[in-house]
Amino acid sequence: MTTLTLVQGDITRQHADALVNAANSSLLGGGGVDGAIHRRGGPAVLAECRALRASRYGKGLPTGQAVATTAGELPARWVIHTVGPVYSPHEDRSDLLASCYRESLRVADELGARTVAFPAISTGVYRWPMEDAARIAVETVRSTATAVEEVRFVLFDERAYEAFARQTG
Repeated sequence: MTTLTLVQGDITRQHADALVNAANSSLLGGGGVDGAIHRRGGPAVLAECRALRASRYGKGLPTGQAVATTAGELPARWVIHTVGPVYSPHEDRSDLLASCYRESLRVADELGARTVAFPAISTGVYRWPMEDAARIAVETVRSTATAVEEVRFVLFDERAYEAFARQTG
C-alpha cells in the first residue's frame, strides 16, 4: 500500500527517487515549479528535455501525459515531467488533471521509483482551485495501482498544505 505524506516546502529540496515537475508542454522550463526544477536541476535536465523535443515530442508533451529525465543536480534520481491542464470554469478537465498523477505513477513504476514527490499540479498559473486540485490528486493517487511506496505531496505554502491535509485527514 502506498503511504501518502504531506510536506510544506520546496520540492527541489526533497530527497526522493523521483520529483514530479508541473511542466509546460515545451519541456524547456518556465515559471513556478517548472522553472525551479530546471534551475536547480541544471543543464542536464534541460539537455534531456531538448532531446525529447527533438525526438518523440516535437510538438511538446501533451496535457495529462508524463515523461522522465535525469534529475541532474537535484537530490533525486529522476524528474517526471507532466503537463497539467489549464483550469476552465466552462469545461470539465478534471480527467486530464487526474491523468497527470496516474501517468506520473506509471512512469515511476517503469523506472522502479519507490518514493515520488508531487507538487500541486495546475494550481499556479493554470489557476486550478486548490481544494478541487487536492481532492483530485489524493483520490487519484489512492485509486491508482502502483509499486511506489511513498507519495509525498510537497506543498509550497500553508494554504496548499491545509487543502491537501483536509483530503488526507
